Amino acid sequence: MARRDHDDGADEGELFRAAVGPVRRLPDTPAPPAPPKPAPRARMAERDEANALSEFRQALQGEPLLAGDVLSYRRDPVPLSAWQRLRRGDLAVQDELDLHGATAREAEAMLRDFLHAAHRSGFGCVRIVHGKGRRAAELVDDGGLPVLKNLVDRVLRQRSEVMAFHSAPPAQGGTGAVLVLLAPPKRR
Repeated sequence: MARRDHDDGADEGELFRAAVGPVRRLPDTPAPPAPPKPAPRARMAERDEANALSEFRQALQGEPLLAGDVLSYRRDPVPLSAWQRLRRGDLAVQDELDLHGATAREAEAMLRDFLHAAHRSGFGCVRIVHGKGRRAAELVDDGGLPVLKNLVDRVLRQRSEVMAFHSAPPAQGGTGAVLVLLAPPKRR
């Protein structure tokens, strides 16, 4: 057998291609899938909610209400005649929320949802029954103050749809309930 000399002028690359024969290019491997994007967050809403919660907690540092105290609040645009009718209990109550037995956290969520739904429904006057805070231990804090009554007072003062509120007359719950005058819903 004759040994082939590498000096015969043939390029090794050409010899290899001749020995292998025709080839086809393999398709490029696809890039690995990108990791999923994180779910969008409502950062502005979270910040607004945190600010509102902070303001709410600061408002709780104010003068607390006692069991027999009257809840009373009126924004400037409310006419005096409407305010007097609300105080007397002359306005027809269109819906009611009873917070008896709820914890402060549950009551706050229920109250916010109730006010939003009542305003969206176009109700003008609603009643919120919070109790007087004299009996149930979970409704009274360590200082003997009614938790739900103070919570309702603070939340109602912060809600833009609340125009005025006043403790109900004795026949409608007295200082254990509050009548709330809501702003008409905005037209779109």
